[in-house]
Amino acid sequence: MGPAPLLPILHQSAEAEALRFGQHSVTYRRLRVAAAALVPGVSSARRVAIWAQPALETCVALVAALAAGVPAVPVNPRLGTRELAHLVSDAAPDLVLTAPQATVPPALRVLPRLDVELQAQGGALPPEPDPESPALIVYTSGTTGPPKGVVLPRRALSADLDALAAAWGWTAQDVLVHALPLFHVHGLVLGVLGPLRLGGTLHHLGSFSVEGVARELGGAATMLFGVPTMYHRLAAAAEQDPRLAAALGRARLLVSGSAALSVSDYQRIAAATGQHVVQRYGMTESLITCAARIDGPRRPGTVGPPLDPVALRLVDEHGGIVEASDDETVGEIDVAGPTLFLGYLNRPDATAEAMRDGWFRTGDLATRDPDGSLRLVGRRATDLISSGGYKIGTAEIENALLEHPGVGEVAVTGEGDPDLGERVVAWVVAASDPPPAAEELAQHVARLLAPHKRPRVVHYLPALPRNEMGKVCKSELPRAAEHGVR
Repeated sequence: MGPAPLLPILHQSAEAEALRFGQHSVTYRRLRVAAAALVPGVSSARRVAIWAQPALETCVALVAALAAGVPAVPVNPRLGTRELAHLVSDAAPDLVLTAPQATVPPALRVLPRLDVELQAQGGALPPEPDPESPALIVYTSGTTGPPKGVVLPRRALSADLDALAAAWGWTAQDVLVHALPLFHVHGLVLGVLGPLRLGGTLHHLGSFSVEGVARELGGAATMLFGVPTMYHRLAAAAEQDPRLAAALGRARLLVSGSAALSVSDYQRIAAATGQHVVQRYGMTESLITCAARIDGPRRPGTVGPPLDPVALRLVDEHGGIVEASDDETVGEIDVAGPTLFLGYLNRPDATAEAMRDGWFRTGDLATRDPDGSLRLVGRRATDLISSGGYKIGTAEIENALLEHPGVGEVAVTGEGDPDLGERVVAWVVAASDPPPAAEELAQHVARLLAPHKRPRVVHYLPALPRNEMGKVCKSELPRAAEHGVR
């Protein structure tokens, strides 16, 4: 008896709808046949690149690579020339899979190309590969150097998706809607492989729109996956549009991830729709490790307790284990268990640096509530400010500033200060004209939090620089400020 299949329903002849992108859809039977047609052209490759446009062909290519047991490297179509050259050189794929009509950049044109034909006819799927074999190589955003290829085994995908299904009561009867890109864990693993592993359905919007979400949740969709930027727009729209508010209110589950959802937007959505958004936390290297449960407490600013198969601990700056569950004591999140990656491709040095006695050092900082739920404070490298002898997490200052009516969006960082060591800096997108004065914002924070957490400097920007997943790119804030007003 071989390993349990990663996608069990593909071994059946199911006529249920599997995937829908706009007006185009495939059933599970058609998905299996189209993927099987690609397997002979894929199976001899060491690795394959997938031109990851938001399209059915991307999903079929992924299923074909998984069926063949060949690691798939999803490629962001918006990568710059230098980033793409690095990915192609580092991953060294033997061919690229793409939709027939797609035009790929020069760096991929040198590779053999295999077009994905949705109506192609294939035979039986090969035997299930070893659960420890690599399934995906997903490249990080490269915020601290060249992007690293995270090697994810089949075992991690199945363990994580099963744990999320248990936490959220996610079943084959659910219809998921999202508009996430298909080159990251959120959109590809959770958003595509999640429904396919459970035998459910995905409706992908192609690109995010409030109207598309309202239409799908007003129809068959039961779950929405989104990032905070999307929920920020949905919150504003739902306050004005009763039809959207009703559609969101009918959903079985609204899930936010990839960045922290602000307390303000969480509360606005709850007030407008009655829905309390489920938040979760994870990284490419560890997949999803924490999530609020369908039947558990959901509190703004918290990402729930660890998933059942995940071992998680908080570690202080001296390497000691943080035992406190007081929602005050900060520690770095370490993770172990079956959802972990195998390592960084071609980077044993980086892999060794990221691991500590079998634990993955995430670099993310959090506190823990008495019920075991985590509250994210920020990144160790960018979101912990040492000011006047205090350790200050940026997230709580950002949430406090968002409670001011004159603040639309905000990011908080630290910068050197000869007296304090570091001082708190706020980068604000104003929601009023004129914008609130810097002193007014400092007093606002000092009233809500301890006075030493108030911003000493405020920059006003027309917009915050963000990546495709809605995360603020804090390293780009100084450059953005050159076009704003201090």
